[in-house]
Amino acid sequence: MYAKACCVALATDVLIRQFCFMPVAKISWPHAPEHRLCVRGTYFVTASTYLRKQHFAGLARLAVLHRGLLKVATDFGWRLEAWAVFSNHYHFVGHSPAGLDTAENLSRMLGLLHENMAKWANKLDSAPARKVWHNYRETRLTYERSYLARLNYVHQNPVKHGLVAVANQYPWCSARWFERTATPAQIKTIYHFKTDQLMVPDDFEPSPVW
Repeated sequence: MYAKACCVALATDVLIRQFCFMPVAKISWPHAPEHRLCVRGTYFVTASTYLRKQHFAGLARLAVLHRGLLKVATDFGWRLEAWAVFSNHYHFVGHSPAGLDTAENLSRMLGLLHENMAKWANKLDSAPARKVWHNYRETRLTYERSYLARLNYVHQNPVKHGLVAVANQYPWCSARWFERTATPAQIKTIYHFKTDQLMVPDDFEPSPVW
């Protein structure tokens, strides 16, 4: 009995030591997605407000957030091909800067956007210490079909959320711009891709006020 207890204790000690010295990168912490931006490429990005609060409901606030996203993307050299901005989250598909070997400036870009938007919204609501943003998730798109399907997913996101019947009716997404600048063949190709099988965490419920 004593020998068995010693074996159990030894095995437990080994497991504890293995856990304690496990590299941090192997631990999947909840609610804090690991950002893997060491490679230049095309990314699908989603960011949400803290607790999914509707901090940007209404025309004026959506206009400022929409304009802010497009401006920081330009300033940091990101080329967006699709975007959709809502009261409590946003998505975009974008190419990292062509002159850089990595996409690591995405964190600084969104950090600046979120900081400025949080200060602005908190000033409007007289809530200076309020936490506005949660985190963001990014996925590097390496397959053409996955890339094209996510382009369509983002263009059509206002329809998914029940805000409009046709995506180009929603002014805070890229559908209207895409239909105005792309060729008919390009539009047909992108809109042909089905999106219902995509594994995209998108159970947000944006405000219908826009």
